[in-house]
Amino acid sequence: MSVKIHTVTKVLPKYTKKTEDILPFIDLWMEGQDNRLKRKTIKIFENAQVDQRYSLFEPLEVFTQTSFQKRNEIYSREVIAIGTELVQKALQKAHWNADSIDYIITVSCTGIMIPSLDAYLINALKMRQDVVRLPVTEMGCAAGVSGLIYATQFLKANPGKRAAVIAVESPAATFLLNDFSMANIVSAAIFGDGAACTLLTSEADASGPEIMDTKMYHFFNAEHLMGFELTNNGLKMVLDEGVPETISTHFSNILNPFLEQNKLTVKDINHFIFHPGGKKILELVESLFDEMGKNIDDTREVLRLYGNMSSATILYVLERFMDRNIPKNEQGLMLSFGPGFSAQQVLLKW
Repeated sequence: MSVKIHTVTKVLPKYTKKTEDILPFIDLWMEGQDNRLKRKTIKIFENAQVDQRYSLFEPLEVFTQTSFQKRNEIYSREVIAIGTELVQKALQKAHWNADSIDYIITVSCTGIMIPSLDAYLINALKMRQDVVRLPVTEMGCAAGVSGLIYATQFLKANPGKRAAVIAVESPAATFLLNDFSMANIVSAAIFGDGAACTLLTSEADASGPEIMDTKMYHFFNAEHLMGFELTNNGLKMVLDEGVPETISTHFSNILNPFLEQNKLTVKDINHFIFHPGGKKILELVESLFDEMGKNIDDTREVLRLYGNMSSATILYVLERFMDRNIPKNEQGLMLSFGPGFSAQQVLLKW
């Protein structure tokens, strides 16, 4: 059963600032802290390779001490608003009606909503009452690809159906004003908010790249590398400095068996659609791909323009490829990493 990605659509949050305009806020945030830490924080922001980022939060809201409850209320309100706008835009782009969606997957890890976003979208867009819904909340940056994997499995089992994968993230909601750890500082420097929707189908006459295969790879004894701790103040970022080395150690074991089972090598892949976790991960993977004669220029550009938007980011990268006239039979590989620790892969063919 053939499954194809029909469209990818993004919506930018209403607030945006260039990195240079955020630096005065850092001075306010770091008031009373050691000057060395302040200088280091500014340097981290300046060297993060993120020129600007977008936010569902007004900048002063981000840098104002509020309760976890208040931040989560803003997150929920704004996620519903931008999520509704996003899916409407995606459906218009695809010329689909909302009641033609058979399977809706929403992914987000930066706030807590019960009921989840999909319930609000079903009501706002008047989707069918029998639409199958799946909220994915704990797979972090990998969840954009995870959502595609789950949608593919559903569509392969159900010919002639349609699925929507909706990623809406607000890392700004997880910024802790009283946390001066390196994990919080680095995440503040590299993350931005974003929203993206992918529409897929198993209809026989569909257009778009075909999903040829999917795979997950789980690292043993690596739960500590990435995630959130739920604290009284909010979601506290966990970001271990060993992440790049762990990826490097496992990279060939992730990539090569997946390609081999599809009778391919790296040479056969024309387009790499990689999630930009941050500067260090980007440089690591870029060096590995350079050795293979490949590049991840689009990944670098998405990081520069928007920052790391957790699960939505790789869909922004994918959109850049979807908007091009890629020759028939060329192949692409999507790859992302997330809490667990895990890697998610999708093989595409145009």
